[in-house]
Amino acid sequence: MRELQGMLGVSRSVLSGLVAAGFVTPARGQRNAWRFTFQDAVLLRTALQLRAARIPPRKIIAALSRLREALPDQLPLTGIRVSAVGNDVAVRTGPSQWDAVTGQLLLDFEVAEIKGDVVFLDTAPARRKSERQAGEWYDLGEQLRTSDVDGAEQAYRKAIELSPRPLYAAYVDLGVLLCELEARCKDALHVFDEALIHFPDDAVLHFNRAIALEDLGRDEDAERSYQRCLEIDPAHADAHHNLAILLEKRGDPQGLLRHLNAYRRLTT
Repeated sequence: MRELQGMLGVSRSVLSGLVAAGFVTPARGQRNAWRFTFQDAVLLRTALQLRAARIPPRKIIAALSRLREALPDQLPLTGIRVSAVGNDVAVRTGPSQWDAVTGQLLLDFEVAEIKGDVVFLDTAPARRKSERQAGEWYDLGEQLRTSDVDGAEQAYRKAIELSPRPLYAAYVDLGVLLCELEARCKDALHVFDEALIHFPDDAVLHFNRAIALEDLGRDEDAERSYQRCLEIDPAHADAHHNLAILLEKRGDPQGLLRHLNAYRRLTT
């Protein structure tokens, strides 16, 4: 509690009132002391800012509920800014800005105050902004993939959602991330199938799709995906290797030797 008071610059009674109002539910530590998470700190700061901006309590609660779901564990507190835009609540991560209640992307505006009036100046085309925002979410996914799988997944999906054009790297990395989790191979397959709608002749996507299919026990479909990968890129050594092992399991010794020899030629 003492550390959070210093971080937010408020009294203990104010913090206690926010906790009592249900804005956050901190855990209990030694001697029954409150223990706040990163998300708790962001949400409490947000509640203070929005209350000071005279945002209706109903909208504050809705914004905080959405924000709680979207916040990863590892993003620094200084990396998030929440502000009131009229009667709406905007969340900013770097130069990206989105509506905290609806999740809708917001255009980035520069705000200048002139004699009590607020003037909005458009600073960049929407498409360019969307590309940059998608890139930021993708970079966040890369940062989180080894420490927070759930946070990385959310970041990759946000990057795909925001990008004005299909974001190849986010599709690949999200699919691989999910495929590394045994229980999520079916979800990974959906990601690769969606990506192949946009990139039908990409060997890497067909290769990764084959791996997901193997993990799901769909060997015949996996074989076809490996074959499609090799049609696009005959020099894909790992596809030859995996297909050789799969054909051995399926009782095809000639196929095994053919692809194993191809693998050896490509790797020696």
